Amino acid sequence: MSAIPSHGNSGRLPGFEETDNTADVPGKRATLVLHMDRFNQVTRQVCQVAESKRPPFAWYAAFAVSLSLVGLLGICVNYLIFTGVGVWGLNNPVMWAFDITNFVFWVGIGHAGTLISAILFLFRQKWRTGINRFAEAMTIFAVICAGLFPGIHVGRVWLAYWLFPIPNQMDMWPQFRSPLLWDVFAVSTYFNVSLLFWYVGLIPDLATLRDRAKGTIQQFAYGLFALGWRGSNRHWHRYERAYLLLAALSTPLVLSVHSVVSFDFAVSQLPGWHTTIFPPYFVAGAIFSGFAMVVTLAVPARQMFGLKDMITLRHLDNMNKIILVTGCMVGYAYSMEFFIAWYSGAMYEKFAFVNRAFGQYWWAYWIMVSCNVITPQLFWFKKIRTSIPIMFALSLVVNIGMWFERFVIIVTSLANDFLPTSWDFFTPTWVDMGTMMGAFGLFGTLFLLFCRYLPMVAIAEIKATMPQADPHWPGYGHHHGAGAAHAAHSPDAPHAP
Repeated sequence: MSAIPSHGNSGRLPGFEETDNTADVPGKRATLVLHMDRFNQVTRQVCQVAESKRPPFAWYAAFAVSLSLVGLLGICVNYLIFTGVGVWGLNNPVMWAFDITNFVFWVGIGHAGTLISAILFLFRQKWRTGINRFAEAMTIFAVICAGLFPGIHVGRVWLAYWLFPIPNQMDMWPQFRSPLLWDVFAVSTYFNVSLLFWYVGLIPDLATLRDRAKGTIQQFAYGLFALGWRGSNRHWHRYERAYLLLAALSTPLVLSVHSVVSFDFAVSQLPGWHTTIFPPYFVAGAIFSGFAMVVTLAVPARQMFGLKDMITLRHLDNMNKIILVTGCMVGYAYSMEFFIAWYSGAMYEKFAFVNRAFGQYWWAYWIMVSCNVITPQLFWFKKIRTSIPIMFALSLVVNIGMWFERFVIIVTSLANDFLPTSWDFFTPTWVDMGTMMGAFGLFGTLFLLFCRYLPMVAIAEIKATMPQADPHWPGYGHHHGAGAAHAAHSPDAPHAP
């Protein structure tokens, strides 16, 4: 049983029962918020997650598992630092393996949050409001996990300051023509802009939690980060202007970050890496895996915290359509890689791709193809796109497939290079596996803490999508709890319990 209280009528538990709102009626805008005709219902439903004395038991179980994996991560990282990178399964020539595979995977996971928040905002796609908040949080936590791996894969972590452009006695400077350095600037810029974008969107909702808080500590904490928000016209004007500018600033990052990450491989001379299709291929794959992770997180979160009236089947259906489209793009990129390898007539390039499919890592390649190309085609069927258990399972399959995609690109290209005498087979060690699992634990821990203490759904934005926010709505200004969405955050607005 959930510890979160419910409020409703007719014996219905708001947010815990499934309603299909995927049908399109000509001439009528689709309903994005179900079973709610008052703004204070939205406020109460979202805020009760953070205000409840204890979360559902499922939250405690998931948090215990995630925290134990974080402990495993700490053990593996400390063992690595004190012993050296030889504890990984690296060899010559496979000098990159699980470390960079996980780095590229986690950077890709973070792409959906920016796309949902920035690009869909600029295109005025209102369905984004139900999922943008925790998708943005997912972006930040994924980039934190990604940043872990470049830091520890250098071996001597205590000498990492050598990588920074600071004066030193060795007269040694970073190579600014290296894509590895471009990566540093691209990922750090992406993290900072995403963090600022997420925080600016949180400010009105933090003020709501501040005004509803009953404890002194909660009032102080939420009030500190709400920056004195009072919901005045001037506050809303500056907020919307800043949000629009940040959305415009974030949009190029969706395309640039993973393009720069792909340059780590594309500018090299190694067969299997030296290809011009990598930037768009990596971007499509990042959006593909990012949306799959959003579905993976949204399905249990909406069930656990009773948010089905705001994260509806229409939201999930739309995300599954994007997974289908980007999955087709990724499948096209796979086929083009083989075509160009054959059409180029380059012996080494042709061997690299034949070896991927039929060499010693054939199993990894066909897992990748099965998960990323074949499985998403099931989303052509609406029954599958709107089936909660099936879409959750398929999103997990896509995440597995996208991890294997990075593994196949990195390891198979390195393991069999130009000289057969230097070929070797990479086998992961327990430290490789533990570090990978620990990164998932870190991600899960951060996400669960976010769900517990911050509003998972953008309260102010989701109210603006309700018909009651329209000045032409018949009951505008007269219905209890109704009014302009912005007014819902003024001191005397109906967001109080």
